[in-house]
Amino acid sequence: MSLQGSERVPVSVVPEDGLYAVTVESERRQIGLAWQPGERVFAASIDGVSRTLQIDPLGTGFRLSCGGASLAVQVLTPRTAALLDHMPVKHSADLSRFLLSPMPGLLVALAVKEGQEVKSGEALATVEAMKMENVLRAERDGTVKAIRAKVGASLAVDEVILEFA
Repeated sequence: MSLQGSERVPVSVVPEDGLYAVTVESERRQIGLAWQPGERVFAASIDGVSRTLQIDPLGTGFRLSCGGASLAVQVLTPRTAALLDHMPVKHSADLSRFLLSPMPGLLVALAVKEGQEVKSGEALATVEAMKMENVLRAERDGTVKAIRAKVGASLAVDEVILEFA
């Protein structure tokens, strides 16, 4: 079974005369390849036509790229694909209301106060990391709801500095 985005496509792969007979949605191809797991590029012969593909690890799957086209895929056994139907979909948390520290460092200055209105591009805080001061700016207009970190605090990556209303 192969997943392309959220679309599932049944795939059958059978070794045949030094090649692989690959059937995708009743379309059969003969594929020969020179590739070992972990290699980032592999040469393939698809129905006698030579192709070079780039393969990059992508979470639990791969991103295949060839000739300017790119496709994210997962290759699963039929049992794993069936079990995947029972897994909850993980949604990313909405962190747009927060200013997060982009790196571990020391909060050396806050340029705003609670209740203050800020404009896009306005300086909010300064974080010192690796002996460099990094000015963090507002991405859009808004109002500061709460300051969550104090000047002088050591911040971890993605630690909340302040919250917008």
